[in-house]
Amino acid sequence: MSNELLIGKVTHFFDRIGVAVVKIEKGELAVGDTIKFKHGDKEFEQTVSSLEIDRAPVDKIGVNEEAGLKINEAVREGWEVYKNVE
Repeated sequence: MSNELLIGKVTHFFDRIGVAVVKIEKGELAVGDTIKFKHGDKEFEQTVSSLEIDRAPVDKIGVNEEAGLKINEAVREGWEVYKNVE
């Protein structure tokens, strides 16, 4: 990812179902966005395929909102979430 913007952090991870809860601190996160999870020297990138708030699907979330999303790899609370910005 060339231009990355730190947009939030992981606040919880449900390992049995592979869902991370992300809280947005800057900007917004939408279905279809390419994001990167980072912690120390570990990182991975993926596209947001769905977002849910209280098990209800939403298209996007903004500052101070939290949503769950399916992720490809395990993370922990405190991992940073970056968004690819053009």
